[in-house]
Amino acid sequence: MAARVLLRRSLAGASAVPRLPPGGGLALRGLVSSASRPREDSWLKSLFVRKVDPRKDAHSNLLAKRETSSLYKLQIHNVKPECLDAYNKLCQEVLPKIHEEKHYPCALVGTWNTWYGEQDQAVHLWRYEGGYPALNEVMSKLRQNKEFTEFRKERGNMLLSRKNQLLLEFSFWNEPVPREGPNIYELRSYQLRPGTMIEWGNYWARAIRFRQDNNEAVGGFFSQIGQLYMVHHLWAYKDLQTREDIRNAAWHKPGWDELVYYTVPLIQEMESRIMIPLKISPLQ
Repeated sequence: MAARVLLRRSLAGASAVPRLPPGGGLALRGLVSSASRPREDSWLKSLFVRKVDPRKDAHSNLLAKRETSSLYKLQIHNVKPECLDAYNKLCQEVLPKIHEEKHYPCALVGTWNTWYGEQDQAVHLWRYEGGYPALNEVMSKLRQNKEFTEFRKERGNMLLSRKNQLLLEFSFWNEPVPREGPNIYELRSYQLRPGTMIEWGNYWARAIRFRQDNNEAVGGFFSQIGQLYMVHHLWAYKDLQTREDIRNAAWHKPGWDELVYYTVPLIQEMESRIMIPLKISPLQ
C-alpha cells in the first residue's frame, strides 16, 4: 500500500520539491548514494518523518471519547496447538458468566480465533464501563471467584504465551456494538513512531468517513498500558472477497489516497489478523 501511494502521489508544491525519479525504490537508493547526498537526505527526511505540533495535554485526553469513560482490554493468547479445541470449550463455558454477571462492570466485546496470521491464537476484547476503577473492581472480585481461579489455572496449562494491552477508543470511531453474523473480522495493528499519535488521529478522523459505506468499521483503539503507541482498527466483512472489494473501492474515492499517503510514514510496523468469532462472541 505504501509503495502504491508513494508512486501515485506527487508532493504539494512540486516546483519546490524534486519529484520521485522513475524506478521507485531502486531510484531512491540511487539518490541516497549520489554525490548530492546531504540535500537528498534532507528531502527524504521531510518525506518520511512528519512533525507534530507541541501539545499541552496528553494525547489520551485529546483523542479519546469524552462522553464515555470506558477502558478496553485486549488479550492475545498463543495456545498450544493440541489444546486449542479444549481452550475454546473452556472459554465458552466461563467467559459468558463474567459477561452476564451484573455485579461486574465489564462486558465481553468479542472473542475470536486467528484464522490468517499467527496460528493457534485467541483474541479477546473486554470493555470496562467506568475506566480504571471498574477494572480494579472486576479484578478484585475475580480473585475471590473460585471458579475463575480454577479456570485460570486450567487455561494456563494450555498456553504458550499471553499478553494484554489497556486501550482507549478514538472519539471519531464507531462504538463497538454486538452484530449478527456470519462475519470474519480483521484486526489491523499499527506500531506508530513515538510522538505521532495526534497526527495519526487527525488524519484518521477524516479517513474513517471513506470506510462507512458497508458498515465494516467496528472500532478503533489506541494503547495506554502495554506496548505503547499502538493503534488497533477492527473491521467486519462477510468474507475475504468482500474485504478485497471494499478495500479496493476506497481507492476510487477522492481523498483516500492522500490520507493513506500521509499516514504511512507514521508507521514503524503493522500487522493484520483475520479472525473467526467464537459462538459466544457478541460480535458475530
